[in-house]
Amino acid sequence: MKAIGFYRYLPIENEESLIDLDIEKPTPRGHDLLVQVKAISVNPTDVKSRAPRDQIEEIPQILGRDVAGIVAQVGPECTLFQVGDEVYYAGSNIRPGGNSEFHLVDERIVGHKPHTLDFAQAAALPLTSLTSLEGLFERLGISHDPAINKEKTILIIGAAGGVGSIATQLANLAGLTVIGTASRTESAQWAREHGAAHTISHTRAFVPQLKALGFPLVDYIFCLNSPNQHWGDIVESIAPQGKICSILPIDASADLSPLFQKSVTLVWELMFTRPMFQTADMIEQHKHLEALARLVDAGKIQTTLTELLEPINAANLRAAHAKVESGRAIGKIVLANF
Repeated sequence: MKAIGFYRYLPIENEESLIDLDIEKPTPRGHDLLVQVKAISVNPTDVKSRAPRDQIEEIPQILGRDVAGIVAQVGPECTLFQVGDEVYYAGSNIRPGGNSEFHLVDERIVGHKPHTLDFAQAAALPLTSLTSLEGLFERLGISHDPAINKEKTILIIGAAGGVGSIATQLANLAGLTVIGTASRTESAQWAREHGAAHTISHTRAFVPQLKALGFPLVDYIFCLNSPNQHWGDIVESIAPQGKICSILPIDASADLSPLFQKSVTLVWELMFTRPMFQTADMIEQHKHLEALARLVDAGKIQTTLTELLEPINAANLRAAHAKVESGRAIGKIVLANF
């Protein structure tokens, strides 16, 4: 079967950084589904996984965490899906990725594709949506009830990116006043179109901008960029007894003492944790994707696809990686059809 991968960790400008391959089609076992891949999207984690370094792999590395496709075969322990089902999912970072014609995935982290979206539109959603759903409602403990959240504020740092595009929609739907950060006019506009009531620049001090909007402090902060580059602004902006969630590690040099003084909760979100450690509640990701599909089909959540490349091949995937690597991508870049 066709696949795209690499043996060497090279700059994306190098044609061997991602190459077209012909590999063996896998066989599903246990809870695995064999999915015929129809569309994939590119995430920053893909870019980081193939970042240049002195290492050569004996077997090709296949990336790709976002997939939409059709179930071609089911493992003997599968109960949630059957052959022919249209699905979408983010996969696992400890198994080969979905940049291939067929892909194995544990059914407990898979959802039925929203009926109102095509495969490309659906492929833009899984990883960013799972990160947002887990970060907002599990790690930060935000209620889904708008009546409870009507007086509360959330600052989403990096609101125009892949995760931010979904997080702003979900937080707005939950009744929070969403303040998104952006660095450009077009990214600020995108954030407002997707649920941010206000935007500020993350290239300037947060508190003066927040005060100008009438919000000197915020109840929640969802940090989707490197927290270290914003750490001073984060600890200054969070309200006493507020909560902060970061999707990236915090450097050991960060001063945590202001959080102690404010009794602030600091949590992390990594949507790969459940599949990586095969946690007992792994099926929660299936439930999240099913719930998201219902929100999409009800018109409450929009896909964040901004650019579609066809077909799925190494040249197009290199182009997509280069755009994500630039740090200036808005929404999600998707590739469709081998």
